[in-house]
Amino acid sequence: MMDVVLSVMMLAAFALLLGAFVLWRRGVRKQAGLMALLAVIAIVNVMIWTVPDAGGQAPVDRLEQESESTD
Repeated sequence: MMDVVLSVMMLAAFALLLGAFVLWRRGVRKQAGLMALLAVIAIVNVMIWTVPDAGGQAPVDRLEQESESTD
């Protein structure tokens, strides 16, 4: 389930970047910048959940293991 959420977040981030590019070309700089900032925040959030730590395990993996153990 978490994979679906992370995938949707990445799709939304790419859509935000595309929209920011279109707005930037139209001259709406402030909204384009805010959209780009939001896309960067979403991408960093996905990276926080998926990049493994020093032990080689990502937080999303630990979350899935905990949910399996409680079932």
